[in-house]
Amino acid sequence: MTNTDFLGLIHSLTAAAETSLGQYNALTARMHRDGVTRNRATAERSLRLLEMLVQKTRGNLNADEASTLTDAVQSVSKLLAETPLEKAEA
Repeated sequence: MTNTDFLGLIHSLTAAAETSLGQYNALTARMHRDGVTRNRATAERSLRLLEMLVQKTRGNLNADEASTLTDAVQSVSKLLAETPLEKAEA
């Protein structure tokens, strides 16, 4: 059975990284309005936390949880690679 709290944690870390790199969507726009600014270090920290979750949960996740976590790591990694340093450091 999928743990919705775990999936929520993954989505929260992903949203924090996206917001920190200036990517706003319906879920992250509120954070921007509340004064959260772009910060590459925050996005990198979110990625490190997601990667740590991959290591610490290996073999203990169901297919949905593992897929969600893998997708999040890939998404944040790609976003960091595509975001110029100066854009993220506003």
